[in-house]
Amino acid sequence: MYRNPGLELVLEAFDQYWRKPPAVKRIVLKVIPEETTRLAALRRGGVDIAYSIGGEPVEGLRRTPGLTLKPPVVQGVFCLCFPDQWDPKSSWHDERVRRAASLAIVREGTNEALTLGYSLITGNPIVPDPYEFFWHPPAPVYDPDQAKRLLAEAGYPRGFDAGDYYCDSSYANIGEAVLDNLQTAGIRAKLRPIERAAFIRGYADKAFKGLIQGGSGAFGNAATRLEPFVVKGGTYA
Repeated sequence: MYRNPGLELVLEAFDQYWRKPPAVKRIVLKVIPEETTRLAALRRGGVDIAYSIGGEPVEGLRRTPGLTLKPPVVQGVFCLCFPDQWDPKSSWHDERVRRAASLAIVREGTNEALTLGYSLITGNPIVPDPYEFFWHPPAPVYDPDQAKRLLAEAGYPRGFDAGDYYCDSSYANIGEAVLDNLQTAGIRAKLRPIERAAFIRGYADKAFKGLIQGGSGAFGNAATRLEPFVVKGGTYA
């Protein structure tokens, strides 16, 4: 294994592997941040496999001769975090406001628009379905009218400005969809996509206010998934 200039990681096969010699002798991993650039490289044959392509570009891939679309369902779960909910002066301190945000999100629609319906909607904010000790909560509900009523009961009949919405820039498309949903209910926020390393650092350092599009892709079980978020000393607790 060695690195090349230009954000490339080269993996060379080890012919003395004890089971049998690898069929693939060399793999080059390339970092291509922009989705459209990844897609262009795939279409012109510059790369053999590309991932993290969603929405309209995926529809185009379906109609491209010589290319095959494979939806990998991974163990990552996205959720919306309210870091200010413990502050009595914050709008998010009121449970009705947090419930309103959940009721305003069109999960099925976002799933269809971004991943052609291949993603799984768990209802569990951190733990995916196959994990040991998984708790299957009631299915999330979409009810924008009830969301507006809850906001009015909480003292925000015209909605409110929720500040910033922080997310890993690789998944800013999810943030855009969620922000559109929240704005429909009256919750107005500004998208703040941040490069992954800086996002994780800021999240862990408690530097973000407002809303955080969080989640986890860690292996293990329900306990190991929850530990960074709820146990004292955990990365995001």
